Amino acid sequence: MEVPSSWDALRKQARKLEAQLDEQMNSYRKFVSAKGSAKSDAADNDLESGIDRLLKQLQQVNLQMQAWVSSGGSEMVSHTLTRHQEILQDITQEFYRLRSSLRAKQEHASLLEDFREFDRTRVDLEAGVDSEENALLKEHASVSRSTGQMDTVISQAQATLGALVLQRSTFGGINSKLSNIGSRLPSVNHILSAIKRKKSMDTIILSLVASVCTFLIFIYWLTK
Repeated sequence: MEVPSSWDALRKQARKLEAQLDEQMNSYRKFVSAKGSAKSDAADNDLESGIDRLLKQLQQVNLQMQAWVSSGGSEMVSHTLTRHQEILQDITQEFYRLRSSLRAKQEHASLLEDFREFDRTRVDLEAGVDSEENALLKEHASVSRSTGQMDTVISQAQATLGALVLQRSTFGGINSKLSNIGSRLPSVNHILSAIKRKKSMDTIILSLVASVCTFLIFIYWLTK
């Protein structure tokens, strides 16, 4: 900035800077009123830097005007200087107030964003826990159903095995009686041979059923 060489040049420079500051402050007021983001952007920083630079330039001009008045200026000149000093003070105070308000808004927006992020994280964690619990409950229900079905199969197999054992015992008594009869009546030997073959088949079937039952019981105890 050029150093003015006369009082009129100083006043002209002061009015120019005040006009520029008034324009910049109008933009800054609108910016602060509309600002809702937690982050400062380039426009925010550029506007604040521009106002701060103009304030320093105006303060420098006022100091030069103060030196001019101190060197023997008239009362009118002193009154003009006081007016320019009041304008500088008012603009500076408003700028600091608006900047503080903007910082408070940004701080508030940042806290809200942090709270929303925390709430989203909490909801995600709770949803994950619920999903895990539901998966465990479903798995437990599936195991319970499988165990119930296995118990039913084993009960049926045990009942069948008991019936076959009873049947074998009955056939054993009948076979003993038929053997006695065959020893007395040789013509019955042919019939007895057929019955023995049937008994052998029953024995094989009984052995197979017993093996299956034993295998199922073994599988059941492994899955428990």
